[in-house]
Amino acid sequence: MSGVWRPPIRVLLVDDSAVALEVVRRMLAPEPAIRVCGTARDGREALALIPRLKPDVVCTDLYMPGMGGLEFTRELMAAHPLPILVLSVAVQREQAHTIFEMLEAGAVDIVAKPRDGLSEASAGLAAELVRKIRVAAGVVALRRRNRVALPAAVPPRPAGPTGERPRIVGIAASTGGPQAFETVLRQLPRDFPLPVLCIQHIAEGFMEGLVRWLASSAPIAVRTAQDGSLPQPATAYFAPDGMHLEVDAHGRLRCSPQLRGQPHRPSADLALASLARVHGGDAIGVVLTGMGRDGAAGLAEIAAAGGATIAQDEETSVVFGMPGAAIRDGAAGLVLPLGQIAPALVQLARGEAPAGAGGGFVR
Repeated sequence: MSGVWRPPIRVLLVDDSAVALEVVRRMLAPEPAIRVCGTARDGREALALIPRLKPDVVCTDLYMPGMGGLEFTRELMAAHPLPILVLSVAVQREQAHTIFEMLEAGAVDIVAKPRDGLSEASAGLAAELVRKIRVAAGVVALRRRNRVALPAAVPPRPAGPTGERPRIVGIAASTGGPQAFETVLRQLPRDFPLPVLCIQHIAEGFMEGLVRWLASSAPIAVRTAQDGSLPQPATAYFAPDGMHLEVDAHGRLRCSPQLRGQPHRPSADLALASLARVHGGDAIGVVLTGMGRDGAAGLAEIAAAGGATIAQDEETSVVFGMPGAAIRDGAAGLVLPLGQIAPALVQLARGEAPAGAGGGFVR
């Protein structure tokens, strides 16, 4: 009921810059549903404050003297599991591993930090920060978010005589996506026979760092898509920063900045729908963890074209919005825990029904 009063979301800000703390505090001040309950200048001070302040969400900087963001995230998730947002300027090459290791250690998402105080340009960052705090407040923090346990590797085996071999995979994610993509991509074999189009909602300026981080652990190649290039097997392509990613009628990658009425850029619906339009039943679509419903309509188009479709299950999703919408719409042919999605893709690439699909998986 809209008339039910709810206490404001209590937020602890952690940053060694007094100016940055004040800027973020002022960005949040107009939002009545959010209250800054305290500030800390490094991770150690924040850990001491948390039992008394009892925040619902923690926003922390990356580099701080004393205890920095990565060590703080690990300590916090071990002692007082709470949703954590990483506040940072765009990732520099030397920072990429640290900031995405924070996500792997349990942080929920990345929020771009304003570079120039409370300028007009920071209004959009303030709205994004408020939105992500609201999402984070609804996330159940896990005490230990270690790497997902992997099933035993499936040995290569040719498809049976009636097996249909797909030609391309599309995977979409939002909140919790970097961790989910890391789990899926590192399980794919080096000779995975299909190209993989990857759609990840992430703050502007962080895509290049995400690609570098994923490339460091995935057996297949991970790179930023180049407009007009032909997608290659055993390669994962991410949309360039601020661009949509699709395939055109000739199967080539197309990167475009046009919004075309889409609330997200890149748009999962546009990407998956393009796979359905061009490859039909030879496409595989996957929707992973994320807020909202981007990807549900695109996944439905792949399913309608006869392609295979998978959604991540609720238990392993950081946020069940996107996969949940796809499941409710009847677009997911199979619902799987995160650790079982890559093995299912390997089996589908061979023309086999994934283990556990039973008779309910429509290919």
